[in-house]
Parts: sequence; C-alpha cells; structure tokens
Amino acid sequence: MSLGRRSLLAAGATALAATVVPASSAEAAPAPPATFDEAVRELLRGNRRFVTGHTRHPHQNVAAIHRLAAAQDPFAVVLGCADSRVASEILFDQGLGDIFDNRVAGNIVDDLLLGSIEYAVEHFDPPLLLVLGHERCGAVSATVDLIRSGGEAPGHIAAIVDALRPIVEPVLAQPGDAVENGVLANVRAQVAALLAQSDIVREKVEAGHLGVAGARYDLDTGKVTLL
Repeated sequence: MSLGRRSLLAAGATALAATVVPASSAEAAPAPPATFDEAVRELLRGNRRFVTGHTRHPHQNVAAIHRLAAAQDPFAVVLGCADSRVASEILFDQGLGDIFDNRVAGNIVDDLLLGSIEYAVEHFDPPLLLVLGHERCGAVSATVDLIRSGGEAPGHIAAIVDALRPIVEPVLAQPGDAVENGVLANVRAQVAALLAQSDIVREKVEAGHLGVAGARYDLDTGKVTLL
C-alpha cells in the first residue's frame, strides 16, 4: 500500500467518525401521548401504517435500547391474546418502551394479569388501557365448540374455557357467527372486569388519568377497530 492510499483511508475514517452520533444522543426521547385520545390516535395511526405497508418501526434501534435501559414510560397498557398473529407492537407499529404488553389466550383478566396491569397503571401512569381481541380467536372458538358438544378441554386448557364459558354461552343464540359474537362479548366483558375488579384501575379512570377501551383486530385485513 502506498503512503497516498494510507493517507486517503485515514482521512476517510476521520470524516466518517465525525458523522457518528453517540448512541445516547442519536435519538432524542420522544414525547409520549399524554391523554387517552392522543394515545388512541397514536395506536390507530400506527395500525394504518401497518395495514398500508408504511411501517416506521420506531424506537427499535441501539439508541432506543440505551435510552430505555434505566427506565420505561409506556403510553399504553394492552391486554391482548397470546395468538402469534396479534403482537401489539407490530400491528400498532410501535417500538421498545411504547406498550406494556400483557398477552394470554383469550385476553382474559385473571389475578396474575390484573396484577401485571395494576403494576403498569400504578407505576407508569399511562393514559390508555386497551383490551384487544381478535377475529376467529382460538380460545373463544374452542369454548363455543365445547359448549355445543358437551365435551371437556384437556389439561389446563379447561381453565381458559371455564373463564370464557359464562361470557360466550349467553351469545350463542344471537344471530350471526357465534365465534365473532363471542369475541366481541369477551372484549366488552374484560373491559368491564378491569373496572369492576381493580380499585387501582377504577381510581385512575375516575381521576381522569386513564381511559379503558376495547378493540378488535381483523386477521384478514390487519385493521384494528375500536369497540
């Protein structure tokens, strides 16, 4: 290698180093939504990006990792289904630190999930708590099938069916698709359960610091609709 090439490479490296921004300052901390309406709008905007193929994948880089290492400040708490197709950060096009995500088959409120949600509501004071159900939910479908057949679910799956049975059974005689009716009834029932069973959630709502909403995710289109 000639001295000229070495000098050229050194100059290039110096110029490149000058353009590198330290991870701590590469991404300024964004101001998260501060109200229920702002939080809902942010999630729905992200969902539109997801549906139309214009995702931004925000807060998913090394700078975000460093910025969030010491603390988190999620603007939304989501209770969703464990279904592999319904990851809220993906379908709402959000990133690290944006959503405190709680997922279980059938998006059912039980003591453990409620404890997790209360922790987030108490410590992070987010403006939005969202229950997210989805089209053709397997837990609801299994419950419908077992009610109609009189069968029993194997193992601990029975606990899911037992929790959904009193919600799903009353809507089986309604017009339309039984599973879809069950999905919608379950979202509304879990919203009601959060308010009825949690003093922490209810007090935050009554103080105007938190809003609780339900939504449905469409597996065919990727769209989220508020209920």
